[in-house]
Amino acid sequence: MSGFFNLKMTPLRASGCAFAHIAEFHPKLTDFRRDLHAHPELGFEEIYTSGRVAQALSLCGVDEVHTGIGKTGVVGVIKGKQAGRASGSGALGPMVGLRADMDALTMTEHNAFGWKSARPGVMHGCGHDGHTTMLVGAARYLAETRNFAGDAVLMFQPAEEGRGGASAMINDGLFERFPVQAIYAMHNWPAMQPGTIGLNAGPMMAAADRITIEVTGKGGHGAHAYLTVDPVLAAAHIITAVQSIVSRNVKAIDSAVISICAVQAGDPGAMSVVPDTATLVGTVRTFHPAVQDLVERRLHALCAAVAQGFGATATVKYERIYPATLNSPAEFALAAAVADHLVGPHNVVRDLEPSMGSEDFSFMLKVKPGAYLRLGQGEQIPDGQGGTVGGLGSRFLHNSCYDFNDQVLPLGAALFAGIVERSLPLT
Repeated sequence: MSGFFNLKMTPLRASGCAFAHIAEFHPKLTDFRRDLHAHPELGFEEIYTSGRVAQALSLCGVDEVHTGIGKTGVVGVIKGKQAGRASGSGALGPMVGLRADMDALTMTEHNAFGWKSARPGVMHGCGHDGHTTMLVGAARYLAETRNFAGDAVLMFQPAEEGRGGASAMINDGLFERFPVQAIYAMHNWPAMQPGTIGLNAGPMMAAADRITIEVTGKGGHGAHAYLTVDPVLAAAHIITAVQSIVSRNVKAIDSAVISICAVQAGDPGAMSVVPDTATLVGTVRTFHPAVQDLVERRLHALCAAVAQGFGATATVKYERIYPATLNSPAEFALAAAVADHLVGPHNVVRDLEPSMGSEDFSFMLKVKPGAYLRLGQGEQIPDGQGGTVGGLGSRFLHNSCYDFNDQVLPLGAALFAGIVERSLPLT
């Protein structure tokens, strides 16, 4: 069985009963998504959002709805036609987890449509409203059909945008209460066309680390610099020198990025005062722990040595914020097979280039095997001159004019549902 949904350009086809079933309530999903978009909330403040999710899950017939996990997180449990808990023994049967993020960003929205943010300075600029809606759509389908054996655990996570919502849910006993065998998540991707799905068998997103470099010298009068130990000069050389770590210490076949993104020293109103200290702040992105360890070691050694060369001292504070998002082999294969069935192998990119961005879902993948997928949503429209221009859903993430492409809602929901049915097949 197959169904169709129309975009502005070419109609796209998706196969399977799940897509056809979910497409029937596509308008309701669109209304739900746009309501969430109009009422964005920051991490751990998702009171309205989690309330709407809990209400929707209850109306869908989800068997269990748990709230307040990781402060504002919501978890729904749907039991398949064949029970997940062994009869009489109390033992847990097979369980698979699906995760969607719920929070918005500290941004001012510059769109003009009717569902734009009603909160100044807060907007859904990353599509978490769409992710939440797709998981709600999957919940309705799974609750109505129950064509699986075991328990589907739907996790609506708060605070993905830098506030540690995944860790909060884990620390609140998420996997003790819901011991899933594997977990899956997806993110919309404006750089890919609607009707396409991307993933790979290893790193999907990088580890994100914060570095703070404190350079200490000896301040004084700018006209008598020979009497000072200028920390600004030492900091400038450190900024240049740390770029040699990637080019000369990291293997060419590995990947790493070191970016110094902020410099603070002295007072702009005091043009002739050499300060005592200078502070550099930046980020390190890597995919593999061995590379991460190497970069950290070299930063400590190189910064200290460069500063010493100018008579100053430098200390490095290295904070590991997010681990890399790594797909496990078996779960990658299962998710890719579901995607193949849904949109056809020619629309599935199995070697998607990893992103140097980071993802809170990585904390869950440190505890459970799983996979993270990209769902294409950005139209490319012919410009009449042999090229293309971006259409619906093509604004990139964290753009003040971004909006989730509602046309892909049934596709994402069917992808979630298909993962459950393939992970927990009826016997």
